Amino acid sequence: MKPASLLLLLLLLSKPMSAQTDTLSLSLEEIVALAQSDAPDALLAETRMKNRYWAYQSILADYKPRITLDGDLPDLNRSISIITQPDGTDLFLQRAQMRNRLGLSLRQQVAPTGGTVFASSGIQRLDIFQEAGDNIVSYFSTPFSIGFIQPVFGFNQLKWNKRIEPLRYQEATREYAEQMENVGYQASDLFFNVYISQLNLEAARRDKANADTLFNISKGRFEVGRIAETELLQIELSAMNADAAVQQALLDLQSGTEQLRNFLGLRNAVNFKLEPPVDIPQFNVEVERALKYANEFRSDVIAFQRRIAEADSEVARARANSGFQMDVFGQFSLSQTGGKLNEAYKDPLDNEIFSIGLQVPIFDWGKAKARLETAYSNRELERMNVEQEQVNFEQEILLKVKQFDLLRNQVALGLRAYEVSQKRLDMTRNRYYIGKIGVLDLNIAISEKEAARRSYMNALRSFWLAYYDLRRITLFDFEREVSLVRRVEGY
Repeated sequence: MKPASLLLLLLLLSKPMSAQTDTLSLSLEEIVALAQSDAPDALLAETRMKNRYWAYQSILADYKPRITLDGDLPDLNRSISIITQPDGTDLFLQRAQMRNRLGLSLRQQVAPTGGTVFASSGIQRLDIFQEAGDNIVSYFSTPFSIGFIQPVFGFNQLKWNKRIEPLRYQEATREYAEQMENVGYQASDLFFNVYISQLNLEAARRDKANADTLFNISKGRFEVGRIAETELLQIELSAMNADAAVQQALLDLQSGTEQLRNFLGLRNAVNFKLEPPVDIPQFNVEVERALKYANEFRSDVIAFQRRIAEADSEVARARANSGFQMDVFGQFSLSQTGGKLNEAYKDPLDNEIFSIGLQVPIFDWGKAKARLETAYSNRELERMNVEQEQVNFEQEILLKVKQFDLLRNQVALGLRAYEVSQKRLDMTRNRYYIGKIGVLDLNIAISEKEAARRSYMNALRSFWLAYYDLRRITLFDFEREVSLVRRVEGY
């Protein structure tokens, strides 16, 4: 849609609801543009894309260092507690103390190994309150501490996330573009519901006017004995059917208008004056190019890669959880205590901690093997499904490209057939007025004209639906030669 037209439309739709019904003159392209900007389905697609963006940002944050300031300011404890004495006995004693703690820590996960390195610094103060008033104050400082935690032979979730999550985000980006093109497809479908209903109403009103005129002429002929009563009754029945057709066309138009209005998210009652999309684009679509762009832009291709990667990760998880497990922990720190703050930082003492944790499976009644074989089987099944879906994917592209060219030819043929049927009906009606032919021949010409009109409208509708479907399945605009992959603004 042109910016000026869209702005005018938005201003119109922002008016409060009133008894007057506005009329919007829109083309198919403008309807699609409006749907992709403001339709509820488009807004939902945009919201889902935003959610996926922030989920991906959360995953990316796992690979960056995290700095944390934590503490207890204060931690006051005045209570009676069980205290273990030096001789091993327990006594209920009164405690009155306050602890203040403040620490700064940094943690970094290491994706290639699945481990974690950390560093920290902190200070603690302990106040012990005594009844005599001679309180005891002490400090404990850890100016520097560094360490690591490293699982060995375990499942490395970080490494697999780094492989899978970018695919998942890229898939979501393409899904957003597909959902927007699907909105365009639905908008075009609803456009034609209204447009064809409008044409049907116009045709029904013309047919009713012609039927009324014909009935009046026939009554005069019957009165002078030029036609039989059965022919007059047949013409009267045709006039009644034409009136019923007008009422049905009105009902269909009202229903189609409401569906289109609700889909576009318009709150005001509106009537649509739709411009006929008779200008058929003449670009050619080659199967090889369509497959190339579909493989480059469609989410299915990324989904295939993601699903295989996920199946591989489950095999790796099952393999890691079924064998020997070991965790290595190491830490080096400097610390000191003192009755004053500066004393707690003099000549700090070094502390070293190193430990290795082991878990060796001995016998689990074949559970680990069954879990591993299940993962292998699921991976093979997923690969077979992906291969079949890839074949179906390519076949769908091939079929729809071929159908697109055929549908364009059908539009031209349908238009020519409609023009011929209109001329034949005009000639037949004139011959009937002068008494050259009977009502049967006239009814046949009317039916043929109506069938040709409906055939042309259906061909036009099928072509434009195929046009927007081709955009959706390739995410490429062959008319403008641009990719249709898009991003939510700001994300």
